[in-house]
Formats: sequence, structure tokens, C-alpha cells
Amino acid sequence: MKKFINIVVILTTFVQLSAQKIIHQEVFSPKMNKKIKTIIITPNLQPNTTYPSVYILHGFSGNPDRTIKQDIPDLVQKAEEYKTIYVLPDGNYSSWYVDSPILKDSQYQTFIGKELVDFIDKNYPVKAEKKFRGILGWSMGGYGATNIGVTYNKTFGIVGSSCGALDFSSFGEGYNKYMVNNVLGPFEFINPNFLTDNKVKLMAGAGQSYIFDCATEDTQMIGMNRNFHKKLTELKIQHLYTESLGIHDDKYWSRSLSEQLTLFDKFFKQ
Repeated sequence: MKKFINIVVILTTFVQLSAQKIIHQEVFSPKMNKKIKTIIITPNLQPNTTYPSVYILHGFSGNPDRTIKQDIPDLVQKAEEYKTIYVLPDGNYSSWYVDSPILKDSQYQTFIGKELVDFIDKNYPVKAEKKFRGILGWSMGGYGATNIGVTYNKTFGIVGSSCGALDFSSFGEGYNKYMVNNVLGPFEFINPNFLTDNKVKLMAGAGQSYIFDCATEDTQMIGMNRNFHKKLTELKIQHLYTESLGIHDDKYWSRSLSEQLTLFDKFFKQ
């Protein structure tokens, strides 16, 4: 009888687990000494099965809930279609996903690149190999995904950015307007390690795949994305770069990110 009850409990637990779609989780960051709200989206989980994972970083002023409702509204569907676990950390309103030299409770590079990955690997059935783990984002999150993805190039196999803020040096008034100065200080004193251009040489030998895109009418981001594409091309760093009609809004990146996730799926299946 006891054995029968145990079997029922196991089966009930599995049914509950396999039906999960959207999980709201608070993940503790030792470096920041606080919990970070995170949404994990799973397919219908099967026993003895592991899945690729993609870390998705929202833009300036965004949050994971908005990502699901507005920025990538087909994300739950894609988790099931591609049998992939999506991880959406809250990057705060304007953290820029950096380890801030100014704010001790804004260390999001370490949190996402190390602490969150360790938590997901321990608590969810994800494939541990680099080739089955990706990171992408848009706008502020495009910078974050590129910076974190390349820095942790032994963790992430594929990196994607949509209309990313890839060059603080050409950000102009946007540097203060979008509060980069709050986490990195005045631009004239910025640590060069926070500039995406300084990641290019590292990208050359990182053994990763890269996807970048931008809207043609995104007046603030298009120039810096074209320049970054040019630098990668000159150094013969393999990457996919595309432009398509649109502006810096959720209509554009809803489409572009959905397309990137399709490419991520193809990468995982290679």
C-alpha cells in the first residue's frame, strides 16, 4: 500500500511539473545580497530529458512580465515548439546588466553570467554544455547579452542582439538620458572594459555564434550596429547581421526576436 502511495505521489508530481509553462521565481544573488525576480518558461517537461536554454534580457525600463505580454508574445508557444527553456531575469529599470563600480546592489553581469546559470543548471533539466545555452536581448538587453555573452564565452554558445546599444561612445545624450551614467559613472571616466568594441578581439577566439539585427529607421541604434558589423567583418569574425524596416519599438523587436529564437533553435540542433 505504501509503495502504491509513493507511486501516486511521484506520478502526481510529474504531471504537475510537466504541465508547467510560466514559473515565477525569486533567485538569490550572493554578490548583490538580494533576490532577483525571474520568469522561467518551460515546454511540457518529460522524464529523463534535458533541454537547451536561452537567457532573455529585456530593454531599458522593461521587465520579464512585459516581455511575455508585449515584447515577445509568442514566447510560451516557442518554448513548446522548440522544446527550449527560456530564462527571463529582471534586469532592473536601468542596470545595463553590468557589474557597476558605483552601486554594490547592481552587479547583474555576475548574476546572469554566473549565479543565475548555476541556479538554473541545478534546479531545471537543462543541458549543461555551452553549445546548448544561448543569450539574447534588445536595446539595453542587446548590450547586456553581448557584454555578458562574450565575457562568459565558455558558458554561452550563441549570442544575439536586436537593436542593441552597442557603442556608448556614440550614444551622445542617450548616455545620461538612459541612465548609463548612474551605473558606470561619467563617460569620460568609463572603464574601457565596458565598451563593446573592446570585446571584439575576444570574440575572434571565443568559439561562439553571433546574431545582430537592427531596424533601418532606428535613428539612435542603426549607426552603431552598422559600425559594429563593419568591425567584425574587417576582423573576419563570423556573424549574421541583418537590417529590416522598422523603428525602435516593440513591433520591430517582437518580430526580430522571434526570428532570432528560430535561429537559436537551429543552432542547438546542429
